[in-house]
Amino acid sequence: MEFIEIDGSYGEGGGQVVRTAAALSCVTNKGVRISNIRAGRTRPGLSHQHIAAVKAVQALSGAEVQGLGKGNTEVSVAPGEIGTGSFQIDIGTAGSVPLVLQTVLLPALFSKGEVRFEIVGGTDVPMSPPMDYVENVYLPVLRCMGAQVDVKIIRRGHYPRGGGLVRAVFRPSSLKGVSLENRGELKGVFGRVHCTGLPESIAERQKNAAIKDLQKRLDVKAEITTEVGGGCGAGTGTVLWATYENVVLGASCLGRIGKSAESVGREAVARLCSEIESGATVDSHMGDQLIPYAALATGESSFVCRLTEHTKTNIHVTEQILGTRPRIDRLHGGLVNIKYQNH
Repeated sequence: MEFIEIDGSYGEGGGQVVRTAAALSCVTNKGVRISNIRAGRTRPGLSHQHIAAVKAVQALSGAEVQGLGKGNTEVSVAPGEIGTGSFQIDIGTAGSVPLVLQTVLLPALFSKGEVRFEIVGGTDVPMSPPMDYVENVYLPVLRCMGAQVDVKIIRRGHYPRGGGLVRAVFRPSSLKGVSLENRGELKGVFGRVHCTGLPESIAERQKNAAIKDLQKRLDVKAEITTEVGGGCGAGTGTVLWATYENVVLGASCLGRIGKSAESVGREAVARLCSEIESGATVDSHMGDQLIPYAALATGESSFVCRLTEHTKTNIHVTEQILGTRPRIDRLHGGLVNIKYQNH
């Protein structure tokens, strides 16, 4: 099998290159060789989370993988046919479950039958979207494109202990283009505050601070639920999302030692307000994730977002494997309209 050469240090130069390349390799049945993985980082090479993401793709497609070891800066993936059935992936640390899930989600939609994954690791950890964001922001957008996927958080896992458990079910899906150029009317602001291994009062304080700030800044009465218990170790966080007629925007904030519960709630609000005030139709964490779906979907897909380094990187990696490049129109306020047209 011939391999498409991918420079892992391109653009953002992080794990996103590995995840996107592995996923698209599986979908297209094209081999990829990724070099210079995370070359500019303090700890270059593959981490436990990146290894788990590639292993998930390997399990799903029967891929032949070379170079899969902690700290390795080059890995190759020669995929086989996407299979069906049930698979288990244990990251082994508090590595991000959402990022592993994102890697396997795209190829799993191209299976010929139902696919189930159980993934163990960190559900709510730094440098990763939390699972509540995946469930309430990321997946609703993908479902608009025809993705048939359901996830359930069985157990929360935080840094450094991990141990969280997520179950996901994927069904064969035909991706269709979607126009996300206009938000439409705001239908409401919603949220979830979770708290494990800590007093319930912490969750209530986060919730109340967020509701108060949202009322003050957006003049809306948010509907925020709390979830207490059901996890490994101690941890807490707030995820908020603004639901419009046509789009969903999200933001989050994790708690940490020394940070008050009120600060966590208010910071989540500030981040959501920043997304709303930007004028984008997908938030800053969603734009890059939509790129491979839009590039594969039938018909036209368009959305308005900030052109982040992650987005530029995903456009580049997707083009190298699929050969497709979007039209990018620059708008006001640092926004761009990204448009893919496929037949």
